[in-house]
Amino acid sequence: MASIQTAPSISADFPELIEGLPNICGWESQVQEVTQQNQPVFLPRTNIRLEDVSAAFAIALHMHQPTVPAGANGELIGHLQYMFEHTHEGDNHNAGPFSWCYSRIADFIPELVSQGCNPRVMLDYSGNLLWGLRQMGRGDILENLKRVACDPTYQPYVEWLGTMWSHAVAPSTPIPDLKLHIQAWQHHFAAIFGWDALARVKGFSPPEMHLPNHPDTLYEFVKALKECGYCWLLVQEHAVETLEGQPLSNKHLPHRLAACNSHGETISITALIKTQGSDTKLVAQMQPYYEAKTLSRQQLGGVTIPPLVSQIGDGENGGVMMNEFPSGFKNAWYDMRQSGGGKTGVVGLNGTEYLELIEAAGVQPADYPACQAVGQHQIWQQIGDAVSPEAVSGAIARLKQANPNFHMDGSSWTNDLSWVKGYENVLTPMNQLSALFHQTIDPLLADDPSLTRQPRYRNALLHNLLLQTSCFRYWGQGTWTEYARELYRRGEAILQADF
Repeated sequence: MASIQTAPSISADFPELIEGLPNICGWESQVQEVTQQNQPVFLPRTNIRLEDVSAAFAIALHMHQPTVPAGANGELIGHLQYMFEHTHEGDNHNAGPFSWCYSRIADFIPELVSQGCNPRVMLDYSGNLLWGLRQMGRGDILENLKRVACDPTYQPYVEWLGTMWSHAVAPSTPIPDLKLHIQAWQHHFAAIFGWDALARVKGFSPPEMHLPNHPDTLYEFVKALKECGYCWLLVQEHAVETLEGQPLSNKHLPHRLAACNSHGETISITALIKTQGSDTKLVAQMQPYYEAKTLSRQQLGGVTIPPLVSQIGDGENGGVMMNEFPSGFKNAWYDMRQSGGGKTGVVGLNGTEYLELIEAAGVQPADYPACQAVGQHQIWQQIGDAVSPEAVSGAIARLKQANPNFHMDGSSWTNDLSWVKGYENVLTPMNQLSALFHQTIDPLLADDPSLTRQPRYRNALLHNLLLQTSCFRYWGQGTWTEYARELYRRGEAILQADF
């Protein structure tokens, strides 16, 4: 089996920035080669023996700041930079603490390891944030993060998760752009942290935990993830249902997320279930650890395995995360150190590590209980075996008519917000720019695949992806929707002038 060390080496012709823009395209074949490696990532290095574990937990930190056209002369900058430049607006006084939060985990992990602890953490950083840190001269944060991304000493403790480069919510992202976001993040991450680090990224964290439930969108999302080398993704508990349309009964076991499109094609991917709500307190106070203490081993595929409590929270946002997480995080590992050195009983694991351990013990992905996106049972119940685009669209129309609350907008960490309703003034230009992008570029790309290396392509792609950032549909009408309109205007101008 090929070694991870055979990944292409980072060199001067694979830069992090190209003419001031992030490296988000142009090396598609190399990215594909690296991400399709299928050797174990954690299994050769883990210090956990599955038979010694009664229950486990996994926590992830989500980090993001959008890119906005709000520089001194309207240039694209990261919102963290905007916060520093406008400290008296809203909560912008938190810019300093936020910066510390983006870097501090790279201090906490070495500190805990040196103290005899056995910590684990998964990290999800958007492409916008990574670019914004470099733009504003905070390379020190990126250099610090390289300790836990590149140093073999800390690889057993930290797992990086892939995501959509520009923090786009998958259900309302134009289908042709799903894979572009996924690949853009892989390009950018490898350009910063190296090919070997990218080869270890096997789990995916969807922005806003937003899972598509339209059959065609979910199918294309899962297909794109698998084509890009991902083995599993994190899924919100209430975003999925059993194949019979019921809530999950074994949320602490991995599931097989099944997707069937309107043509009857099927695909599946492993899902780890993020439990409970979105409150950052759950991560800041290490609730998954204390919940795992109440659990015991379960049978799966004829093998007895520890259950896994999975949770993700913003890594910087809110007083509880800024102030309580450091002590909550460290104290949990100190507590585990006192009982079995953090290697027996209740332990922390990363997602890929857990899956590799249980599969090495004899569990097969086919043994995982199946689930599907919420609401899909009602569709399949209506149409039976007569699956066709017309049957699916007809079933959706009838279900919406019978129940005004039925929708195909997907489910995220909260049911209180919609990234669709009331945002036609963002969604319409977003879809228009995407359509123009593909109408203009796809024929050229078919004739010349090397187009993705050209600055004009990178610039057009960047603006197309940036417009799809969820933040422009999160903060309500006003400044943020105007940012979106400006990005649309610039993107349209680039496509008309440069192609």
